[in-house]
Amino acid sequence: MHLITVKPEQVFQALADRTRIRIMRLLVDTGEEICLCELVDSLQELQYKLSRHLKTLRQAGLLTTIKDGRWLYHRLVTGSPTMGPLSDLIRSVPDEDDVFSGDLARFRERICLREDGRCRVGIQTSDLATGAS
Repeated sequence: MHLITVKPEQVFQALADRTRIRIMRLLVDTGEEICLCELVDSLQELQYKLSRHLKTLRQAGLLTTIKDGRWLYHRLVTGSPTMGPLSDLIRSVPDEDDVFSGDLARFRERICLREDGRCRVGIQTSDLATGAS
């Protein structure tokens, strides 16, 4: 078993970005694994930017990644005593501008495209995949 050590300063640095808070909030609220394709369509952010944010969250010890074919699925780290209180804190962040609820609504629509519980269709918002404006 791989033990992940979460350092408080790395956690708070990783969460010092609105997009990373949105990613964490979506994962906390759903309890799901999520692939980059689904994140792009749910958060309506560019693929390369989300990829960079996911890397930061992984390096802080907050996320783990599982490879399934050509897809990588990201999920919250489990088994850490830090994650329970941190999840509660993230869940308590006010959604004053309905960003979190919009992300969640788009994610719920997006997971309907899964086949056997897995993403198999890629990014549906093509301009976000390529970075075109």
